Amino acid sequence: MKYLVGLPRLFVGGLFIFSGFIKLNDPVGFSYKLTDYFAEDVLNLEFLVPYALGIALFIVTLEIILGVMILLGYYTKPVLAMLLGLIVFFTFLTFYSAYYNKVTDCGCFGDFWKLTPWQSFWKDIILLFFTLLLILGYKHIPPLFPKKINLGITLVSLIACILFGRHVLNHLPVYDFRPYKINANIMEGMSVPPDAPRPVFQYKWIFNVNGEEKEIVTQDANYPEVEGGTYVSVTSEILDEGYEPPIHDFSIESLDDGDVTEMMMAEEKLIMVVVYNLDKAEEVGFSKVKTFTDKAIDAGYKVIGLSSSDPQDLQDLSNLMKFNFDFYLTDETALKTIIRSNPGVLQLNKGTIVNKAHHNDFDKIKL
Repeated sequence: MKYLVGLPRLFVGGLFIFSGFIKLNDPVGFSYKLTDYFAEDVLNLEFLVPYALGIALFIVTLEIILGVMILLGYYTKPVLAMLLGLIVFFTFLTFYSAYYNKVTDCGCFGDFWKLTPWQSFWKDIILLFFTLLLILGYKHIPPLFPKKINLGITLVSLIACILFGRHVLNHLPVYDFRPYKINANIMEGMSVPPDAPRPVFQYKWIFNVNGEEKEIVTQDANYPEVEGGTYVSVTSEILDEGYEPPIHDFSIESLDDGDVTEMMMAEEKLIMVVVYNLDKAEEVGFSKVKTFTDKAIDAGYKVIGLSSSDPQDLQDLSNLMKFNFDFYLTDETALKTIIRSNPGVLQLNKGTIVNKAHHNDFDKIKL
């Protein structure tokens, strides 16, 4: 039996540590995913939204510590009970997402590895199976080291999680797996290769033919000809989503000039100030934005602001802080993906991201 639990012990412990670390690297991103689950049309737990970041930090730290403890064989029974509770909870969430198509990415491995809802569910089923094997054979999970050493390793792991989490919250994720990482070109990320698979749709046309409804199924959006038939309705369903570029929701909109994305991405020296939502911004960062952007303008950079907030509110902020640049409108979700700082800054050269910084690190961008 001890050999039967050896592999599941490594698999469960290792996967929990890996999954937890990936999310701890970007707890803000994981909190966005929890917010999606808390939404009214999903779990209807909107009262938890203000606490999403705290809950995210607790969950990912718990994942890592439980993974460490099961590998150490430290307090095996209570650890297995908590592991079972977590995996049952995650299995419920992924099944709910898959069955009702409410949240299309569970965020199990952050932006490192995207899984479809059903892939996430079956991953959790496998993890649940291995966890149950561990529970059945818990007597054959010996401690890896003496009790004091196991305690010391657990405490060191906990302190490391706290320090690492504090670091990424006050700066940016150490590892950036998003399409807006440094050295990525935004316009290239938005492009679709000529030979890329195209979306495939199925259309169901309903016609009234001699008083009876007749259904015609096509993969062509063109209006079908039905002799003696009167059109009633049409519905469409996507059979294959085809190729979706890494960046598909980014644009820069001007109230006066419309879409100016290509024009801005052609700039050789561009600074983008991201304030995805004024109501949720850290006000201490605005004075730093003022100091940094004034220096950037003096250094010959074009500076623009990107936000999803009300234009009048943005103008009021600019007047208050005496900003010497204009704000443009961009989708909030895209801005939250671009940088995990509100406000934050990106430095670009013809659409290529040269550098990006949390408002605590503007001084690290060389102009």
